[in-house]
Amino acid sequence: MRDPIRQFKAEFFRALGHPARLKILDALRDGEKSVTQLQAFVELEPAAVSQQLAVLRGKNIVESRKVGTTVLYQVRDPQLYDLLEVARRIFNNHLIDTQAMLAELSAETAPASKLERGRRPRAR
Repeated sequence: MRDPIRQFKAEFFRALGHPARLKILDALRDGEKSVTQLQAFVELEPAAVSQQLAVLRGKNIVESRKVGTTVLYQVRDPQLYDLLEVARRIFNNHLIDTQAMLAELSAETAPASKLERGRRPRAR
């Protein structure tokens, strides 16, 4: 199936699908940063940060500019943070639903647990 738009979207979301890359994007939320600054924030080795930046750069999610010997990175389109905020709200809704299901499950099993505690094993 040739579907270049869906393929592009899938690759874009795949690029966002790594915790280190999301943490890098969080660090860039308040402006451009160097690899050294990102390394301190993400707590990864410089090579690992550079590798994650290469993925983000390859999908045009971040862009770089050189200042002297320092390369600074920034998010290419700030609307990305709108997307991440919507995702955060969706995840929050899932967590709320999960908490509600756990509360229901707990309520269903609580009476059974009380009954089991009330029973004493028969002496033989």
